[in-house]
Amino acid sequence: MDKLNRFFWFCSGAHIPTLEKYPSEQNKYTGIGATIFFTGLFAALSGGYAMYFVFKGDDLAVVFALIFGFLWGAAIFNMDRYIVSSLNKSAGTGKQLLQATPRILLAIMIGVVISRPIELKIFDKEIKERLKVSYLNGQRSKIDTLNKAFENKYQVEFGRLKQQKATRDSLEKGIKADRQKLNFEIFGNKTTETSGVMGYGPYAKRKEAEIKQREVELDSLRSNINKSESFVDKRKAFDGLFTEKLYTKKQLDSLANLAGFADRNWALGQLKFNVDGTRDNNTATAVTFIGLLFVFFECLPVFVKLMSARGPYDYATADGDDVFIYQSKKDKDFHFEVAANIHETRVDAESSKRKEIIKGKAYRDLEKYDWDQD
Repeated sequence: MDKLNRFFWFCSGAHIPTLEKYPSEQNKYTGIGATIFFTGLFAALSGGYAMYFVFKGDDLAVVFALIFGFLWGAAIFNMDRYIVSSLNKSAGTGKQLLQATPRILLAIMIGVVISRPIELKIFDKEIKERLKVSYLNGQRSKIDTLNKAFENKYQVEFGRLKQQKATRDSLEKGIKADRQKLNFEIFGNKTTETSGVMGYGPYAKRKEAEIKQREVELDSLRSNINKSESFVDKRKAFDGLFTEKLYTKKQLDSLANLAGFADRNWALGQLKFNVDGTRDNNTATAVTFIGLLFVFFECLPVFVKLMSARGPYDYATADGDDVFIYQSKKDKDFHFEVAANIHETRVDAESSKRKEIIKGKAYRDLEKYDWDQD
């Protein structure tokens, strides 16, 4: 237990030898250190999960995820440790708040970054369903676009085919009506267009000849329609329209499982809205509160440090800082004095040296001087 406490003290950024002298402060820093440690742990899980999706499908995806998760968790842990340990409790309340403001903003950003991959895992099932809908709609839109582009490209052929089919339908309808009239004529049914005399008379023969002629026209028209449809089908095959089909359930499942981080992140944002575009308040609230939970968890050590009263450990560390500052100043004065004395000694020595040189030159000049010249 003692080792665990010391580990959490280290996580809190406290000076352990000083903290050991004040038992009343130890629980506070144990809690702060534990919060920082678990924040780093969540960051490692979050970063590793995100990196796993970046390299998903690669044989080394798990290895990359573990390495990045460890590095990301260590970075967040170190940053949180610095944020908390750098708050100066010896300052006034206003100054502490001023010091804490950028640290809180940084903690909020870290909380948002950490929470996103974990939210992706929590809403994994819903994200996959939304991705399936998106992929299916995208494929349907792609097929519709290709068909529309194909129809615009072969607008003349489609117009001719449409006209031929309309003519065919009209002929089939006319032949059907004429056959009914022929039957009425043969069986003696009296109408405005039949004689009412039973038997295969001249009118019936003429009507049957007309029907056969129109059937020949219909067969020829059907042949032309088949040729036109065959041409259109060949062009569709050439342009790849037959290869584009709606995804099956198995294909959608596979695509959703292979979706990358960007697609999953987009789908998570779309969970706040229903398929028809209306806002889904329940899901939006759940996503928001999960994000806020991690933001609060990330900011908690800073808030604890701010809210806690200045204890004996804070006084001791502040006094220790004052002592070190005083020692540093005295060391500076010491070095200044030593440097000054050394400088004076060097000046005196150099002065004496130069005096002797000048005297020596003067003696030599006197020895060489020609006194008789004067």
